[in-house]
Amino acid sequence: MNQNATRLGKKKLLRVKMSVIIAVFIVLFFGSFNFGRYDGISLWNVVLIFVNKVFPVHGDWPKSFETVVLYIRFPRIIAAVLIGGALALAGTSYQAVFKNPLVSPDILGASAGASFGAALAIFNSFGAVWVQISAFIMSLIAVGCSCFVGGRIKRDPSLALILSGIFVSSLASALVSLMKFLADPLDKLPTITFWLLGTLSNITLTDITWALIPMAVGAVPLILLRWRLNVLSMGDDEAKALGIETKRLRFVVILCSTILTAASISIGGLIGWVGLVIPHLARTIVGSNNKILIPAAIIIGGSFLLLVDNFARSLSSVEIPLGVLTAIVGAPFFITLMLRGKEAS
Repeated sequence: MNQNATRLGKKKLLRVKMSVIIAVFIVLFFGSFNFGRYDGISLWNVVLIFVNKVFPVHGDWPKSFETVVLYIRFPRIIAAVLIGGALALAGTSYQAVFKNPLVSPDILGASAGASFGAALAIFNSFGAVWVQISAFIMSLIAVGCSCFVGGRIKRDPSLALILSGIFVSSLASALVSLMKFLADPLDKLPTITFWLLGTLSNITLTDITWALIPMAVGAVPLILLRWRLNVLSMGDDEAKALGIETKRLRFVVILCSTILTAASISIGGLIGWVGLVIPHLARTIVGSNNKILIPAAIIIGGSFLLLVDNFARSLSSVEIPLGVLTAIVGAPFFITLMLRGKEAS
């Protein structure tokens, strides 16, 4: 009887926590329309502008309000939600597969590969679309190389995969440095540097539309397989005893997480720490059950990047790169996590 009451209490507490997480996300989503260097747009104006696209309503807002809301702030708000949620989902999945809470989505070279792809495209004067495509493809190639090299080492496959990822990341980073060294210092070098810092300032609805396809391909299987990640965390022998093909499951999770990471980086640049910090934050709030943890991490990741992006375009007259702010927040969190882990041991 007491156990049933305790179980019901935990479920009710989880529902309350998820309700709070969703409520915070909704407040941040609509509140983000009021942040930026263009002041004077109220939340009521934002609502009327969107309603006017479906049902014509009378409004006295300037035409510039509609341009700012629909074509500047709306795309970057949607992009922040998608990228934050995708990176958080990828990070949570990677940590479950490797059974290591210190693993992030770029552990296998996805970020470094995307950086090289973007730098190579910018160096060769390709257009913005081809920069995104090049970053996406090279990210997949980098992770593919890590898996290929790691798969050749039979002893301790997980460790071999991580070490292969470190090797590929180092090689890709060296190639990025080479591109920066050879690039025109007055034209291409600043563009490469700015892309590597991460930003949503140039996001358009077209970019989001194209990114939605690979993000959906990567996210849907992970969400559907989240209960299997619980089984995988018990160990390979226990998972196999329950009928789980561990190698196939790892392959699917790594592939889907890589697609999510590559799609996110290709449109937003290097935005670090989200895939490492947010899974820990979500795990602290809702626990380690991936059936609840993964949806919570997605929502918290979107909320986190929304909040950081609001600061990025409001703290100064010049927009601060997202990668800088996420590192400022993520690094102290990571240090705190390490210190707590040392004290607990």
